Amino acid sequence: MRTHRGFRAGTGFGLLLMLFAQVLALPTTAQAHGDTIKVVVTGQRDGHVTTEITWENDGDAVDETVAATVNATSPDGSRSMGPWPLVRDPGTRTGWSTADVLTPGTWKVTVDVGFPSLGHGEGEVSVPVVDPSPPGPRTTPTTSAPVPTTAAAPVPSASAPAPSSPSASPADDREDHTVGWSVAALAGLALLGAAVGVLVRRIVPRRR
Repeated sequence: MRTHRGFRAGTGFGLLLMLFAQVLALPTTAQAHGDTIKVVVTGQRDGHVTTEITWENDGDAVDETVAATVNATSPDGSRSMGPWPLVRDPGTRTGWSTADVLTPGTWKVTVDVGFPSLGHGEGEVSVPVVDPSPPGPRTTPTTSAPVPTTAAAPVPSASAPAPSSPSASPADDREDHTVGWSVAALAGLALLGAAVGVLVRRIVPRRR
């Protein structure tokens, strides 16, 4: 039991030493780079305030987390925005910006840093008005020429009377007349023969 209590006491003492060493490390870091943070307001990006934060003495990047507040005021003092914190820009060591966005207009921006050391910076930022729906490319209206329409050809009606057949040719008339005369001649000859026969019969008995 005594050994267990001694182990806990040693562990707690070790944690205290570690915390004390971390506290001492902060002034040591500040002394290595100086005791002042340099803040430069570089402008804005889509309404986000952008800054460059380095150590004042040697210009090195601040590796620690920077605790800073950003305030923005209109030139006439009628409008103000903030305070906002700064966050590190991805892919850079010295770039810091706000997650919040300024509204369009001209702003006087002040940045105050409290950790890992003191720092201050000021600048004027102009945020332009962005049209949310930019107009598309202009197109010249074209007028299409009227398409000529052709009248449809009249369709003959099914009930239309068929054209009359041409009259019989003169040759057909001549043939009809020839046939008629032939029949009439035969009929005349037959009558003439009958009459001759009757006369012969009447004359022959008288001679006897």
